[in-house]
Amino acid sequence: MERRLSHPPYLAFPLRIDSEGPRLADRRQHIRGQIEQVLFTLAGERVFRPDFGAGVKALLFEPNSAPLWALTKRRLTASLAQALAGEVSPKSIEVDISGEDSRLLITVAYTLAAIGHKERQQFEIGET
Repeated sequence: MERRLSHPPYLAFPLRIDSEGPRLADRRQHIRGQIEQVLFTLAGERVFRPDFGAGVKALLFEPNSAPLWALTKRRLTASLAQALAGEVSPKSIEVDISGEDSRLLITVAYTLAAIGHKERQQFEIGET
């Protein structure tokens, strides 16, 4: 991976160390890792950040309803805006949630703050 000021190296998520040292990630991979941390961390799971996380895996056992998706979308957007501050323009974060049977599909779109580049990430939870 080329190391330049415009493309700083980040530690890969999850943290892995091999014979050459810690694995590194580019900006896109780093932000995806941050989004994964928000999605899969339960609120209260982190001792010093009790409000961090959205705990979307628990949604698999909730009824599939529009009010639940609307509430989850607001909560997730707020959590992502806080977690991605500085990397992503907070007003550019768009979350789309859809569910079917035992499957949940979450799409997160955002604009990188420093360069104005739009990105879109998809996460599928549950049985495929």
